[in-house]
Amino acid sequence: MNILGISAFYHDSAACLVVDGKIIAAAQEERFTRKKHDLSFPQHAIDYCLAEGGLQKSDLDLVAFYEKPFQKFDRLLSTYLSYAPKGFASFIKAMPLWLKQKLWIKDYLAETLSFDGKIIFPEHHESHAASAFFPSPFSEAAFLTIDGVGEWTTSSFGIGHGSQIEIMSEMRFPHSLGLLYSAFTYFTGFRVNSGEYKLMGLAPYGEPEYVKTITDHLIDLKPDGSFKLDMKYFNFAAGLSMTNKHFAKLFDGPARKPESKITQREMNIARSIQIVTEDILLKMVRYVHSQTHQKNLVLAGGVALNCVGNGRILREGPFENIWIQPAAGDAGGALGAALFTWHQYLGNEKIASGQRDTQAGSYLGPAFSEDHIRQFLDSMNIPYQELTDTKLFHTVATMIASEKVIGWFQGRMEFGPRALGNRSIIGDARSPRMQSTMNLKIKYRESFRPFAPSVLEEEVSAIFELNEASPYMLLVAPVRKDLWVEPKTNLTGMEMINEPRSTVPAITHVDQSARIQTVNKLDNPRYHQLIQTFFELTGSPVIINTSFNVRGEPIVHTPEEAYTCFMRTEMDFLILGNFVLTKSEQTTLEEDMDWKQEYEID
Repeated sequence: MNILGISAFYHDSAACLVVDGKIIAAAQEERFTRKKHDLSFPQHAIDYCLAEGGLQKSDLDLVAFYEKPFQKFDRLLSTYLSYAPKGFASFIKAMPLWLKQKLWIKDYLAETLSFDGKIIFPEHHESHAASAFFPSPFSEAAFLTIDGVGEWTTSSFGIGHGSQIEIMSEMRFPHSLGLLYSAFTYFTGFRVNSGEYKLMGLAPYGEPEYVKTITDHLIDLKPDGSFKLDMKYFNFAAGLSMTNKHFAKLFDGPARKPESKITQREMNIARSIQIVTEDILLKMVRYVHSQTHQKNLVLAGGVALNCVGNGRILREGPFENIWIQPAAGDAGGALGAALFTWHQYLGNEKIASGQRDTQAGSYLGPAFSEDHIRQFLDSMNIPYQELTDTKLFHTVATMIASEKVIGWFQGRMEFGPRALGNRSIIGDARSPRMQSTMNLKIKYRESFRPFAPSVLEEEVSAIFELNEASPYMLLVAPVRKDLWVEPKTNLTGMEMINEPRSTVPAITHVDQSARIQTVNKLDNPRYHQLIQTFFELTGSPVIINTSFNVRGEPIVHTPEEAYTCFMRTEMDFLILGNFVLTKSEQTTLEEDMDWKQEYEID
C-alpha cells in the first residue's frame, strides 16, 4: 500500500511516502527550490519521494493532504466578515489564490498527480497528532499539538492507542499560543514562521520586565493552560501585520525594524514572552496528564519546536516519557497525513518497540553516491583527497581539535528544520572563539545566537544535566555545574556573548544551557564514529553542530550546493562523503562578492 502525504500552500511545503506503514522518504520543498520556507506545491519533493521508493505516480494507492481546505476557508471568510470593513486589504490579497487554487485542492492533486484514486483530508491537528504518535516508540500516549492555527484549531490534546488518535479537546482561533509567540517575533523585528527560534535564543540576554504586562493585558490564562487573547492588541485576525498601536504602547514604542540594532528592550521582551510561554505549556501539560492518565506524552505543532519549553516539560512535567516530532511544524503534516491514512483510515495497528521510534533518525531525504560526488569534483577540476573511513575520521577529528571549521556532508538529508549530522557545519565546542567565528564568518548571522552540541548518547550525562536521549535537538538542558566557569566580570545584555561560561563555551548559552543532540550508533554510525574518534583524541565527547547553510538560505541539499556554500564562507575544509576538500587549495569562485556583503552583520 503506497501512500503519499502532502503539505502545501502555507509555509514549509513537504511530501512524504509511506509504504505498508513504513516511512520511506520525506523532504521539504525548500531544499530543492532553494526558497526558504517555500509554500508552493511540493512537486520536487514528491518526485524525490517516488524515486526513493522506486515508484511511479501510477503506483500510488492513496494520497493524503494535511488539512481540510474548505474548513480553513470557512475560518478565513468568517473572520473577515467579523472584522469588516477592517481587514479588507488582507481579504483582497488572500482571496485570488484561494479562489484559483486552494479551494480546489482535490481537483488540483488529481490533475497534477494524474491520480484518480482516493484522496484523504485529515484535519490539520489530526495530521500533527498522527505525526507525533504513530512514529513514537509508545504503544499508547497522550498527545498535545500546539501551533498558530490549522482550520479553526490552535491546540488540541487527546490519546493515541493502537490504530487510532482521539482528540479530546481543543482551543480555537484566534486564541493561539503559536500566534501569540509569533506576534512577539514580529514585534522584535524577526520574520514570522521563521524567526521564532531567534526570539527564543535572545531570551536569556534579557530580564522578565514585561511578564506582568503580558499576563495583565494580553491574555486571560486559566489553570488548565487555556486562555483568551485580548484582540484589541493584535492585528493578525484580519490585518497584514501581527500587532497594532495598542500593542506598541504597552511595550514602550514601535516594533523594532528588521536588521536594526537589538536593544535591551527586545531582550527583555523576548525573556518575558518565553517565560509566559513556558508557564502556559506547563499548565497545559499538567492538565493533559490529569485528563488522560497516561505516562507518555508526544508533541507536535510549531510550538513543539520551542526546545527550552520542552526541556522544562521533561524536567518539571508529570509525564514519565516524552517524544517530539522532529518536523513538528507544517512540513511534518505531510508525514502525519500519510500515517493517519495508513493507521486510522485503513485500520492498521501500530507496532511499537517501547524503546526506539520509527523515524530513522529523521534521515529521510536524498543521498548522493560516492560516484556522483567524484564525477562532480572531477568535472569541475576541484582538488580533493579521497580517504578511507579510518583515515577520514581521524583526519577530521584532528581538524576539529585544531579549531578548524568543517562542512560535513554525508548520507541522507535530514527531514525537519534541524541539521542532525548529515548536512552540518561542525567545530570544536571547547573553543572560546568558535561561536563568534562561526556566526560572523561562516553563517553570516546575528552574533547572539548560540550553537547546538552533538554529543555521544552514552556520554550525554557527563556534560549535561540530562539522562536520556535527545536525538532531534529538541530539548534544552543545563551544562553540568562542575563544568561551569565563573565570569570574570558582571556583564549584562550583549556584553555576555564572548564571556566563557563553561569548559565547552561555544555551545553554552548565556544561561548555562544548550540545545542538545545526542548521537547513537544505530541512527547515524558515521557521525557517531567521528565524535567517538574526537573523544578518543581529546577527551571531549561533544562538538558543535550547526546547519550547513548561510543566513537566509535553506540547508544544502546537493554536493554542488555544499561546495558553493563552502566557497562563499570562511570554512576551512569540506567533507563530501569520503572526499576532503581544503579551502587553501581551491580556486576562488567567479562571482559577485556583493553576495557576502548582503549577509554581513555589524
